[in-house]
This record gives sequence, C-alpha cells and structure tokens, in this order.
Amino acid sequence: MKKSDQGFNPKRFQVIVRTLIFIFHDDKILLLKGAPNKKIWPGKFNGIGGHLEMNEDVLSSAKRELKEETGLTNINLQLRGNIVIDNGDQTGIMLFVYRGEALSTKIVNSDEGQLMWVEMEELDKIDLVEDLKTLIPRVISNEQSVFSGYYHFVNDKLQMEFEN
Repeated sequence: MKKSDQGFNPKRFQVIVRTLIFIFHDDKILLLKGAPNKKIWPGKFNGIGGHLEMNEDVLSSAKRELKEETGLTNINLQLRGNIVIDNGDQTGIMLFVYRGEALSTKIVNSDEGQLMWVEMEELDKIDLVEDLKTLIPRVISNEQSVFSGYYHFVNDKLQMEFEN
C-alpha cells in the first residue's frame, strides 16, 4: 500500500490522538492534580496521559506517558474505551482510555502536577475534570467490551454520548 492510497484530505475531519490512563491499587485510583500553571484543568484531578508522538503506536504512547508522569513501568494496560472529541473545528481529538493495576503505590511525581492515590469512595469530595464521574465507572466496569464515546459541545457545554 502506498502513502497516496491512504486518502488523506486536509478538508476532512482530522484528529489528534491522546491517551488517558487510570491506574488502580486495591480500592484506590491514581489521579494527577494539574499544576497551577497548566493551560488546561489547573488544580483539577485527572487520569494520566498525553499525546501520541511520531513513530509510536497508541499502547506505546500510553506506556511512555505513564512512565514519564508516574515512574510506573511494567503495568499491564487494558484498552477500556475510545472517545472522539468534536470541538466544532476541523481538528478534533481521538482519546484512547486504558486501565491498569499497580502492585505498589510507589510513584514519582513530575512537573505535570501532584500525583495522589485517592480512595474510590472519596472521588465525590475532590475537584475532578468534568467527564471523570462518567468515565471512571465505565473504566472499572466488568464488561469485557470496549466502550465508544462521542463528546461535543452545545453552547460551550460538554455533551457526552456512549455506545456500550
């Protein structure tokens, strides 16, 4: 297959690929409280993750981000879902959501923010990124299938739709 066979057309909807990883240990979830100087979600709790780099696949990207932001390696990551984020522009985001289990709670902080192991029953008491209250139950679900989501905005308010 040639490069020209890929059908690239800059007028079509394009996506930036990102990963979002949730790591669990016993009844705790590892979350990152965004640094105060972060452009998006400063002071809010989110999973671990980032952008896909050139020459890497999505799983490799998730493992790299996990290592860079937490120091964790050798975690078996399972794909739990994918979400298309349509912000109304020609370029959106394709988010791949993973989960993994850590054998210990030893982590290394990075300049991305403060890492915290949070008890699952305490999630309602912290300032989470808006969609996490919907995402985390899907990530921990015993369903074997991968969920698929579509996010878009109406009057600048996030709308979330899911299959599975």
